[in-house]
Amino acid sequence: MPLVNLPEEEEMAAAVSCINAWVVRELASQGSLVAAEAQEVTDRTASHRWYLRFKGEEKDFITVWLTLRQRTLHHEVQFMPAPEENKEETYAYLLRRNADLYGMWFSLGPEDAIYLVGRVPASLIDDDELDRIAGSSVLYVDDHFPTAMTLGYASVYRRRPRRS
Repeated sequence: MPLVNLPEEEEMAAAVSCINAWVVRELASQGSLVAAEAQEVTDRTASHRWYLRFKGEEKDFITVWLTLRQRTLHHEVQFMPAPEENKEETYAYLLRRNADLYGMWFSLGPEDAIYLVGRVPASLIDDDELDRIAGSSVLYVDDHFPTAMTLGYASVYRRRPRRS
């Protein structure tokens, strides 16, 4: 896809339109996206935000936050709370996993919770990129959540039995 330098307002309007249309199609398909909420941001930190709720395997639901900033789309998932046990092992596991992730990484957020985050230029937002963000978010959470929780909450977390 060739890069086109759009004026910021046009770029943002195109991104908002693309994301809104993608959400409508995904909800209509009755796939793993089960709910979506959009909001306009009024605190001048961003322009729009979407909360996308997907069905997960290890977690009942995985919520992906999309935040359209000045010229980027920031995406994040609250992966897990701050580990209470085996902190060094938990962080080491997640840092090693970062090398295998595409376009996302594990990071510390508020209250030392662990997030899965990424960002892309607003000009590159299209259905394929939104599919990648959503699919990768769900896949990475389902793949890494059980091990991270087993390390970080060894005395209380038990992996779910596989659904059939």
